[in-house]
Amino acid sequence: MAQRIYLVGPTEVGKILGNLSRQRVYQITIQPDFPEPVAELAQGKVWLGEQVEAWAANRRVRIAKPRRSSPATEQ
Repeated sequence: MAQRIYLVGPTEVGKILGNLSRQRVYQITIQPDFPEPVAELAQGKVWLGEQVEAWAANRRVRIAKPRRSSPATEQ
């Protein structure tokens, strides 16, 4: 039986990291400590999903979306 490889593209990377925008995914994936892509296809770069998840698990706090200020209390 063939071994399945868990590959992710920018859309999946954004979902793994917390539903990030395409622009934010790009900013993150060009950081030197982000895993190297395993291939670059016509559709874009692809990474091993396990490596992206491990990277995210180690850095969850640094890449979390900023908190929104609480809405003004109605009087």
